[in-house]
Amino acid sequence: MTQDTQDPIHESRVWSDAQWTARVIKNDDDDGWAVAMYLNGEAEPALVGPWTMGRDKKNPKPLDTAAFNTLVKTAKEVVRRSEQQRHAELNRNITVAFDGRRIRVELAIVPDDEGATATLRAVDEFDEELARVPVPPTFKLNVDSAQAWMASGFERPR
Repeated sequence: MTQDTQDPIHESRVWSDAQWTARVIKNDDDDGWAVAMYLNGEAEPALVGPWTMGRDKKNPKPLDTAAFNTLVKTAKEVVRRSEQQRHAELNRNITVAFDGRRIRVELAIVPDDEGATATLRAVDEFDEELARVPVPPTFKLNVDSAQAWMASGFERPR
């Protein structure tokens, strides 16, 4: 491992590699156990789920390589789906017919603590840009707003 990464940990309740850390924790809701998967460097877990009890029915089953690998795979999928959902919230597009052509209108919102920005863009069927204008991040993209924008000669919507 390099200086910038942690040494791997392989303990019964904590298991880590260069990217992920699994921590078996007491489940606050009942007498059981849970496992929290952290992407290294993140304060909040990417995944929290139930964990199996050990043979004594009091303590958690120890982590092992197979369980850790399964948890990493599941946590990566949760992160990927979350990123896809966030992308879909911030990027929308519709295709409309205008002047006998199919035009794709795209709205891209860029979040920012100081204030989000957004861009409205039109491209033709060959993916050539026809227009690009800034719009408020609250702009509602739908067929009517896209057609009105195109009918205005791609002037910046108010």
